[in-house]
Amino acid sequence: MASNEDVLIKIESVEGTGCVVRGDDVDTDRIIPARFMKVVTFDDMGRHAFEDARKAAKGKHPLDDERFSDASILICGQNFGCGSSREHAPQALMRFGFKAFIGGSFAEIFAGNCTSLGLPCVTLGEADLTKLMDAVELDPTHTISIDLRARRVSSRAGEMEAGAPEGVRQQFLEGSWDATRVLLDAGDAIEKTAAALPYIELPA
Repeated sequence: MASNEDVLIKIESVEGTGCVVRGDDVDTDRIIPARFMKVVTFDDMGRHAFEDARKAAKGKHPLDDERFSDASILICGQNFGCGSSREHAPQALMRFGFKAFIGGSFAEIFAGNCTSLGLPCVTLGEADLTKLMDAVELDPTHTISIDLRARRVSSRAGEMEAGAPEGVRQQFLEGSWDATRVLLDAGDAIEKTAAALPYIELPA
C-alpha cells in the first residue's frame, strides 16, 4: 500500500481572495434551495448556490459581483449553514469555487459536512470579522491566508486569531478528514486482519 504521505491529503493552509456574504443565520435552504436537490450527482449544483437570494437581489448579490468572481474564501456571519443537515449546501459552495469559510460561527452539521469535503471553517471574533469583511469589500483583490497550524488569518486587515475545534484542526493537519483515504491508507492492516479470520478466504 502507499505510504501515509502518498495517500492522505494534509491541509495546513488555504490562500485566496474573499467574498463577503453578510447576515446571520443563513440556512441551508438559502444556500441551495431544495428543488435543486433532485439529482443523482452534485456535479452541476454549484451554479444554483444562493439561487433564490441571487434572483431576489437582481444581480447585486455578492456571488454575482464581478469583484468577487475569483474568490475562493467565503466570509460570513453567525450561525452560517443552520437548518437542515443536507450535504448539498457545502457541495454547492465548493462547486461554485469556495475552498474555505471564515465566519462568526457555523452550524455544527454544516461544519462537519465541510470537514468531510476538505473545506476548513474557521471563526473570528466579532470585531475581527467586521474588520475583515470591510477590508475585503474595500479591496476584493487582496489575498487572505488561513493558517490552520498557527490558528491565524492574515489579510490587509491584519493578523487575527482564528478558532477551530481542535479535533477538526488535527484532522486537516494529519489528512484524516478524508474517510475514504484513511480507509485506503489502512489497506495493509485490513488485509492482515482479514487473513487472520478463519471465515474469510482472500484471493491468492
